[in-house]
This record gives sequence, structure tokens and C-alpha cells, in this order.
Amino acid sequence: MPGKGIAMSATAGLFERHRVIDVDTHITEPRDVWTARVSKKWGDRVPHIERIDGRDVWMAGDERIGTPGSTSMAGFDGVIPDSPATFDDIHPSMWDARERLAFMDEQGIDAQVLYPNVGGFGSGSWLRLGDMELVRECVSAYNDFLIDWTSADPNRLIPIATTPFWDLDLALGELERCIAKGHRAVNFCNQPQDHGQPGLASRHWDPVWALAQEAGIPISFHIGGGDIGSLMVDTHNMGFHANFARVSSLIFVDNAKCIADLIFGGVCHRFPDLKFVSVESGVGWLPSVLEAFDWQWRNGGVTDDHPEYDLLPSEYFRRQIYGCFWFERAGALNAIEQFPDNILYETDYPHPTCQHPGPRTPAQFPRDYAEGVLGALDPGVLDKVLFSNAARLYGVK
Repeated sequence: MPGKGIAMSATAGLFERHRVIDVDTHITEPRDVWTARVSKKWGDRVPHIERIDGRDVWMAGDERIGTPGSTSMAGFDGVIPDSPATFDDIHPSMWDARERLAFMDEQGIDAQVLYPNVGGFGSGSWLRLGDMELVRECVSAYNDFLIDWTSADPNRLIPIATTPFWDLDLALGELERCIAKGHRAVNFCNQPQDHGQPGLASRHWDPVWALAQEAGIPISFHIGGGDIGSLMVDTHNMGFHANFARVSSLIFVDNAKCIADLIFGGVCHRFPDLKFVSVESGVGWLPSVLEAFDWQWRNGGVTDDHPEYDLLPSEYFRRQIYGCFWFERAGALNAIEQFPDNILYETDYPHPTCQHPGPRTPAQFPRDYAEGVLGALDPGVLDKVLFSNAARLYGVK
């Protein structure tokens, strides 16, 4: 039933004393996102919902491209691959903007940053549609939909532009269009080489970084932007649930590689005013990885090749890069202690392992988690992590 397991927690502390920006949530795209915005000439090749064996399924022609229920799991009494069957079984806050705002009020959350589902977390899933004109229309339609959706309250619902990274000229044109419409950040593929494109360290992408830097908006790298489909194949015969948990944990490593490419490849050096966000990748690993970066940087002679690099990796990170957390405990506290100006809070609502109650984590309301894990932090640090770091990035007032 809609709303099952999504009542407000009785505990209120931190979320009453501090404003909160949830920097990673997802929209369950409504049925008509593409059918209402993409040219009719494409017929049923346009992404649309069909009811198949009692379940709502996203279809493009004869191909299944996803199900709304599999990414709408908050409060659902079950675990992947089981999921809500139809839109009737999905809480309306997942697909309706007014309901999302009401839900945020219940949870004590000021603003949410919004990411997609159907087109993939780094946009690469759109390439499955084949015809590049159709792909272009679908990307633009989603970006236009997001501006429409967030118009319910543009200071609380933060749109992030989807990037057609496979065509640089197209990407630049689309991003210019989106920035003019009010998108607050660029969602970019964290592993473009998985889709036959140059890696992030390549100067091929410098025009994108220059555009974002000039506009004063950050670049987001959401986990799962690479070839996640091949990772989900259970080649070790460990079983679906074990493999799902394995992949969901290890795709954090993709963002560690992403950060390494940005720093060692000189992107941070060339674009010193540009901010980058590692989304849904956790933060507990950051101190260890950055310590390794600094050690190898010093002892590997990096500045022999690049005398222009004037900072250590950890210093570039402090200046320009942010990480997001939603479930960690000791690991999050260690990262916050070392990088209080670079850590952001998220819930990943309403994904399968989001920070909301489910059958395996009945007490995991965001406010309860924050109270238990973050409650002892200095109020000034708490303000940074829960609100002000993100407010500066996304222009939240």
C-alpha cells in the first residue's frame, strides 16, 4: 500500500536544530515523461509504461528498459529482486513533486538534490535505444521534465542536468540549454571509457569542465555510471542477493578511480574553481585513499612529470571535491573529522538500500540515524555536513 512504513519518526533532535539538504535522491519518473515530450514519429520506441503480468514495466519498442518498482523501495516489505508491482504500490512522494515536498516536511528535510533512474545514473543507459536522434530527444525531454517537476519549489527541489556525454558538441549544447533553464549541477558519467569514450583525465572533456566552471555549478559523478550491467551478471554463482550486495558495495571503487583521474590527470589543477561531487559512494574510504594518493604522489615522482602541480592530492581534494554518505558510522565520523568542509549528507531515497525503514532496517529513519551517529559532533561541524556545505554548492538559500 502507498505510504507503508513511511510515517514520521518520533525522534526529532538534530533535524529540528539544523537545516538539512539531502544531496542524493532519485525521482521515480512518471508514466508520461517521454510520451508527453518526445516526437510522436517514434511510436512505441519512446519509453513508456506497459502492464505485463501484473507489473508496470518501462518499455522502448520490444525492449524492457526497467521497472519503476525496482528503484522505488523505501518502506517496501521485501528486498530486490522483489519490488512494488505497479505505480499504485509506490508512495506518490517518489513520483509527484507536491507529495515529495510534503514527505520532506514530515522528515525534516529542507531540500533534495535529484537524480534519474530510467536513463541510468551516468546517462549511459540511453544508448540502448540505438537511434541517436531518439536518444537525444529522450535526454532533452528528461531535462525539461526535471525543470517542470522542480518548479513546485525550486529552492527545495534541486535539478541536476543529464549529460549526453557520448557526443561532445551535443553535450555542450545540452548543458548550456539546461544551465539557462535553471539546472544547478551537471551529472556526468564516472566511467566514460566503459562506453567507448575517453577517460576523465583526457583533455577531451576540458570544454565540459570549462563550461561548468564558468557557470559556477558543480559536476556530479554518481556511482553506477559505468558498465553496471555486466557487473550484475553473477559470474561467480554466488546467488542474486549476494552478488547484488557485492556489486552495490564495489561500485564505490569506481568513484575512487574517478577522483584519482581528476587529480592525477590534472583536471583539478587546470580548473581550480570547479567543484566535483562523488555521489552515493560513501566517505569512509576517503581518508585511506587520499593518504595513499599523497604517499604515491610524493614517492612516485609525479611532479617530475608535472612540475605545474602545486598541491598534494589531499589538498586538491580539500579545495574542490566532495563525498556523500548515508549509512556509515565510524567511517563517516573519521572522514568528517578529517574533511569537515568536503562531506555531504544523503539518504538515497527511495532506492533499495536507502536511509529509510525497510524489512532489514526498521529503525533507519534519516533523523534517527543522524541522531545516533552524528549527535555528538560539534554544532558548527554538523551545520556544515547537514546543510551549509551543500547550500554553497547548489545555491540553496
